[in-house]
Amino acid sequence: MPEHQYDVAIVGGGPGGSTTGSILKKYNPGLKVVIFEREEFPRDHIGESQLPPIGRILTEMGVWPKIEAAGFPVKLGATYTWGKTTEPWVFSFIPVSEVREDPRPGKYEGWRTRVAMQVDRAKYDKILLEHAGELGCEVRQKTKVVKVHSEPSKAGPKVTALELENGEKITARYYVDASGNAAILRRQLGVEVDAPTLLRNVAFWDYWTKPGMNEPIKEFGGLRIHIRSLGYGWIWYIALSLDRTSVGVVCNAEYYKNSGKRPEEMLHESLAKQPQVSKWLEGATCRGKLDSTTDWSYVSEKVLGPNWFLCGECLGFADPILSAGLTLTHTCAEHLACTILELERGQIEPTWLRSQYESIQKRRVLQHMKFAEYWYSGNGLFQNILDNCAKIAEESGLPISPADAFRWLSNGGIDDHVGQFAIGGYGLSAVKSIQKRLSHKGDGEVRYFIDGATDLELNLSGANHSVIASPMGGTIRKVPVLERGNTRIPLSGPYGIAVDVLKKASKADAVLTGIKSAVAPLVTDAMSARALYAQVIQCIEALAAQGWITCRTRPGAPAIRLEAPDEGEIMYTQSKGPGGRGTA
Repeated sequence: MPEHQYDVAIVGGGPGGSTTGSILKKYNPGLKVVIFEREEFPRDHIGESQLPPIGRILTEMGVWPKIEAAGFPVKLGATYTWGKTTEPWVFSFIPVSEVREDPRPGKYEGWRTRVAMQVDRAKYDKILLEHAGELGCEVRQKTKVVKVHSEPSKAGPKVTALELENGEKITARYYVDASGNAAILRRQLGVEVDAPTLLRNVAFWDYWTKPGMNEPIKEFGGLRIHIRSLGYGWIWYIALSLDRTSVGVVCNAEYYKNSGKRPEEMLHESLAKQPQVSKWLEGATCRGKLDSTTDWSYVSEKVLGPNWFLCGECLGFADPILSAGLTLTHTCAEHLACTILELERGQIEPTWLRSQYESIQKRRVLQHMKFAEYWYSGNGLFQNILDNCAKIAEESGLPISPADAFRWLSNGGIDDHVGQFAIGGYGLSAVKSIQKRLSHKGDGEVRYFIDGATDLELNLSGANHSVIASPMGGTIRKVPVLERGNTRIPLSGPYGIAVDVLKKASKADAVLTGIKSAVAPLVTDAMSARALYAQVIQCIEALAAQGWITCRTRPGAPAIRLEAPDEGEIMYTQSKGPGGRGTA
């Protein structure tokens, strides 16, 4: 290899770049890593609402205590006006009975591992970038990469140098594009993107401040993102502290173009149409500097080359309705850093490492895009753009029955956590409850496939054995999977527990007893045990939906009983409170 100035050159100092750099330096301090950031932090940025998987990665990076010390609000979930009714309904990451008003800053343990945060990106991104610098990354802010030099090769274009605004040329063994929508490397290397979706939206937003403005919406010391439907789109209200809020409007790009309105008009007229949001903003002062973006969902056709990788939003972007942007970026960066670390160790076949990174990250973006389409297509409140929703439904194979919708989701929604059914922060029970809130044609009774089953027989006939990559602790683990058709079972985590138990037992009572026995030694407290037990049950339901389990019913025998209640602990009408017990 020729002599280079750096081992890894990262373009972009946002969460993708800082996460990649931090994990690289944590596990291989000898690597020479540089991060180029064209702006100077702090600076405001969209994408403030997180999902639970991020906490684990912040802990892995060693930055959790610093993020906690910043006092960002704990995110308990979301509230929506979406679907069949105009009355707000609530989604919680965990049952509200498990939320504790623990002192802050808190540790990443217990219930805090299953919730998220709402972060002021000006502060959050600065903490992450400075942390990468403290770990040994060379951080160069206000440094713009203006040209990517490359040469052709059999494996595609190979980067030879990055040219900075001052004319300096930088060489490295690996190049990472974490520059977000700017996509410096991707664009200059001529890599195309695919936008296989009708979700072509624009967004306009600003920031409001007022002492104590978010006290009225605080719950158990935490907050939620608030989503409110309009006839032509939706509004977000994200409390970044008790005194500051990000507020924006998302609408179809064609609708905005035809409206003839300026962005300021669109945003303020939209806010005026939402009485609840308007009330929260009374007396607050906005920054007066409107930001805008095109929220077009897309995925890059190529994710990597001979010596370069795409990471985060420049790799792919899913509509922000699911608040998945930061989660996709952090998890992508973790996977990339672990991939580069393994390439350096030279103990795992490089082609497999690269192909796993590309296939897994593209698949995750596409899953979130499809889930967003499903979400949009079930919103009967979009009165002015129902034609677009109908097109989304048609192209997604919707409208479909709840059973078919769940089967479709469960066939692809397992990559947010390897070995667990989860997508966009929603587990199986949440997806079932969402179906009851949306307005698809054919929605009737939402049932579990295993409800009423007395016997659950595992059917592995025709399954092939394979492995998938799972990043952890600076390494890439090879997780065994079973594949059949378009479905696969990771033999790890809750899915692994489910398969192990079902190999030994098929009677419902014996299966449930087996799950409890398998879970007990893996957790240290009752709350975590209940959570893991529920995850295993959800995985068994997903296996039944995919045909990996044959369910039978014997009269008089003990049976599994599951239901998706109209008003539960995870999802409920806001005015009725958890389980319909009263006002939340």
